[in-house]
Amino acid sequence: MRAGEEATGEVVDRKSRFIAQLAHVEREREAEEFVAAVRARHHDARHNVPAWILADGRERVSDDGEPQRTAGMPTLGALRGAGLADVCCVVTRYFGGTLLGPGGLARAYESAAKAAVANAREAGQLCEMTLVTQVVAQIPYALHDRARRLAEDAGGKVRDSLFAEDVQITLAFRTGDEQAFVRAMDELAAGERLCRVGEPSFSEF
Repeated sequence: MRAGEEATGEVVDRKSRFIAQLAHVEREREAEEFVAAVRARHHDARHNVPAWILADGRERVSDDGEPQRTAGMPTLGALRGAGLADVCCVVTRYFGGTLLGPGGLARAYESAAKAAVANAREAGQLCEMTLVTQVVAQIPYALHDRARRLAEDAGGKVRDSLFAEDVQITLAFRTGDEQAFVRAMDELAAGERLCRVGEPSFSEF
């Protein structure tokens, strides 16, 4: 989920409304702040059920007054099933007057969370977070087009280009993929080292 953006999804079952709100978080404190903001936004709702997953593997859920394991875990399951991390989902329930039973509740909470994930995906709000290695290639103009093709062949993305006496291209690779590009550039330059390889970092690719 891209930082600063929020996606929603809604399911109605026997007049109960389940509104899922999905946001990017990177720390437990940020998740707690988002949960508090949703609770304030829907202060008149019977339940605001939170579930969050961080990239370091930490997870937390609450049923917020619903029967045990009928709300928080199904919501978390939807996030896990989508392969998401660094996200917080809060599903708000406005009670419609009819009891849904444990199975009905679990399905409704999961469906609302899945709807928010699907809407985020459709809107282009989901992004891949992975280990990324940055490579800076300093090359003569004559090698510019060839270098870009080699980068694309290795799965790299051009982040920046600076044109001066020669060309400086800043590239991003999924960590490990940069090795094929660096080897190809070494061969192209007959052993002259044209690339500076940075340290891997966990970021959007």
